[in-house]
Amino acid sequence: MDIPQIKTSSDAGQGAMGQIYLATGKQVALRRWEESPGGFSKPTTREYEVVGYLLQGVLELELDGGTAKMDVGDSWLVPAGANHRYRVIEPIVAIEATSPPARFGNRDQPAG
Repeated sequence: MDIPQIKTSSDAGQGAMGQIYLATGKQVALRRWEESPGGFSKPTTREYEVVGYLLQGVLELELDGGTAKMDVGDSWLVPAGANHRYRVIEPIVAIEATSPPARFGNRDQPAG
């Protein structure tokens, strides 16, 4: 029987956009994202799907030509391969899950 990997905050890696990686499995990864207000990030696409939940702040997500404003308690889905970008309106704290796992060190170019 395999022993599950247990991570603590001191073990967490950090992505290029400041995300703190909380846990990574074979099919999904979980991260915490904190960011200050700014203009829209550069448009980007990712090889993985992202679902997110906003814990604090206000965020806009531009996805495939539409824009959604998100407040605390809102969630979002960015499909793999979808063109998107973010704009932080008020400082945010969000939790995101990626599938397949997005791992720090081999991805995450600035954009969202």
